[in-house]
Amino acid sequence: MSAFLGIRILLADDHAIVREGYRSLLSKQPGMQVVAEAGDGVQAYQLFKSCRPDLVITDLSLPGVSGLELIAKIKQRDSGAKMLVFSMHHNSAFAVQACRAGALGYVTKSSEPEVLLRAIAEVAAGRPVLSPDIAQALALEKLGHERQALESLTVREFEILRLLVEARPVEEIAKILNISSKTVSNCHYLIKRKLSVSSDIELTRLAIKLEVVSLLQ
Repeated sequence: MSAFLGIRILLADDHAIVREGYRSLLSKQPGMQVVAEAGDGVQAYQLFKSCRPDLVITDLSLPGVSGLELIAKIKQRDSGAKMLVFSMHHNSAFAVQACRAGALGYVTKSSEPEVLLRAIAEVAAGRPVLSPDIAQALALEKLGHERQALESLTVREFEILRLLVEARPVEEIAKILNISSKTVSNCHYLIKRKLSVSSDIELTRLAIKLEVVSLLQ
């Protein structure tokens, strides 16, 4: 496990038993060293300044300064700081906010130990990582937003989308729907804006992903 070589870790969690569990797991990994532990955000920030760890593992629910505030404060002090969130929150919104604050990874506490260890290796190497449950939740949430956007199209826009995906030229679409080519072009633009895509290739990929083609065959 040479990927873990020399990783000095600061643990921040308000439950001593949880920290003990971390420490027990990490102490068995060659090259991992827990150099400091904190039970709240203020203490964690002070220890970060004095210990200069390679990696911070923090919960989000900390007394006083929250985990999100801690991440933001540490990143403000050291833009290169590497932080991994280990949280009970399964809501993908927490992961999004943690990453916005500056965390490179987010792992839920229900994850297997191997998931946490792999995440530590990835974050220590400067690579972003999410536990599988959070990655899936984010993917489903994105798909939900895309479906809502698709449902926001008018009947005419939906029909134009179907014909565009079939690679029909604007003039042919106008003839089929008995509308002007200008109307088709305007609708084409509105469809891309509503679906948040910038090109016809992206539009086609999204239509296939949302099964627009197969639904209408």
